[in-house]
Amino acid sequence: MLKQALLGAVLAATSLGAMAAELPSRIASRGAIIAAIVPNYPPLDLRDPATGKLTGFDVELGEALAAKLGTKMQWQETSFDQMLASVRTGRVDIILSGMSDLKSRQETATFIDYLRSGSQFFAQASRIKEFPAPDALCGKRVGASRRTALPNDIKAFSDAECVAKGKPAIEYVPTEGSADARTQLRQGRIDAAMQGGETLPYIMGLEPNTYALVGEPVRYTLMGIATGKDEAQLQQALAEGLRGLMADGTYAKLAEKWQLTPSMIPEVQINGGE
Repeated sequence: MLKQALLGAVLAATSLGAMAAELPSRIASRGAIIAAIVPNYPPLDLRDPATGKLTGFDVELGEALAAKLGTKMQWQETSFDQMLASVRTGRVDIILSGMSDLKSRQETATFIDYLRSGSQFFAQASRIKEFPAPDALCGKRVGASRRTALPNDIKAFSDAECVAKGKPAIEYVPTEGSADARTQLRQGRIDAAMQGGETLPYIMGLEPNTYALVGEPVRYTLMGIATGKDEAQLQQALAEGLRGLMADGTYAKLAEKWQLTPSMIPEVQINGGE
């Protein structure tokens, strides 16, 4: 009787686990998860310059995640400004495009966190001796994408490390994305820039001897796969799928391939961002 009871408990737990990982019926019947993406954030999201196909860490992770869940990933390109609205209104099932999990965004979406990002200052390599530490940027012009949380990080750093210590504030220069910030930096229109530190090793590999890091990241955030707030079944399936990719080594292999090993997180979190 004891063996039968134990066997029954194991089977019940197995059944519950399988059920928990099931996708919502609308996605299962469709045969694909519709994912919003903006392919302008290498190495997470980009188009292969040779083939024009979508690629990057997010794309390969998403394809592996979909396969783990027994379906496919259907990518839908959109603008960054429209991504949260798209998942909120159900035009897409998820956002998988290097989006930071922020408390303010948790008001309209739920995030399954899979990577860590650091807000990193950087400058032209030829001028790096001018900026031995981030506080050397006080009074300087620093660019960052206006669509992200980076402007807030620049202001917070400036308030704490410049203004509060009697130094001139950093002058924030809004840009139309990280690529625009790097262009302005190369042209000398700004003194430094800020973007997610997870992207910089890849960028610096493409443009050697062009950029150099200024100190360490001033703030760390988590990146997450965003879903609708009420999509509990989808959230659980995605979280379990990601845990499976961590357990079988796929997550680590992809991170290594895309030079993102330092940005790996040890376990999946739900709405772990601050």
